[in-house]
Amino acid sequence: MHLYAIGDIHGHLGLLEAAHDLIAADMARHGTGQIIHVGDLVDRGPDSRGVIDHLIQGQARGEDWVVLKGNHDRMFTRFMNDPAEPEPGLRSEYSWLHPKLGGATTLASYGVAKAADRPVPKVYSEALAAVPDAHRDYLSTLPTLHLAGDCVFVHAGLRPGVPLDQQTETDLIWIRDAFLIEAESFGPLVVHGHTAIDHATHYGNRINLDSGAAYGGPLSAVVIEGREAALLTPQGRRKLPRPAPMLFRNA
Repeated sequence: MHLYAIGDIHGHLGLLEAAHDLIAADMARHGTGQIIHVGDLVDRGPDSRGVIDHLIQGQARGEDWVVLKGNHDRMFTRFMNDPAEPEPGLRSEYSWLHPKLGGATTLASYGVAKAADRPVPKVYSEALAAVPDAHRDYLSTLPTLHLAGDCVFVHAGLRPGVPLDQQTETDLIWIRDAFLIEAESFGPLVVHGHTAIDHATHYGNRINLDSGAAYGGPLSAVVIEGREAALLTPQGRRKLPRPAPMLFRNA
């Protein structure tokens, strides 16, 4: 059995299509497998709308794709429900429209211009008119955890010591330090994104797929067989390094 996984997309439709092409080429050689996307479909990149359309259309035509919810996806959903509602995982000095988070770029992909520079009520009114209900419904109903093979797939990670069925959504899409410093096994191999590093890396108890597409880095696609993984490249599979220094950004 093999599984495929794709890291944080952040509005980069071209990178997502290229990742799917790499997977298709690998499937042609090794057989089909399920594809899991670990969340953060939106923000920072130029075409969040196109990314969501691409994923909705693929699942509608029967592709064996799992799409998980990331913290940026929930921030988008929460803004569309009520821009004044606080996000539990976000520092109080930030809002989704803060330039550091990229919400304005997501709204720009729907035709709502300069969202970070105008009054929120006006932006919100335009967003309600511009963002399709189908996109809002899709993001709000995305799962936050997926079990397959020897792996558990989540966006951010797991709270150590907490059973899978008792993990909170906020931890699954936001957790960092307590998860990242944990050296013990979580049981299943945890496959996640959320914390941007230089390249997809296997740490033994977890695999981090966020190779920084949001910051100009690549979008990683990997194939997982058992508890081993390989990065997919135009030249074929390349075994993931393990371990590597945890050089990550805080945004």
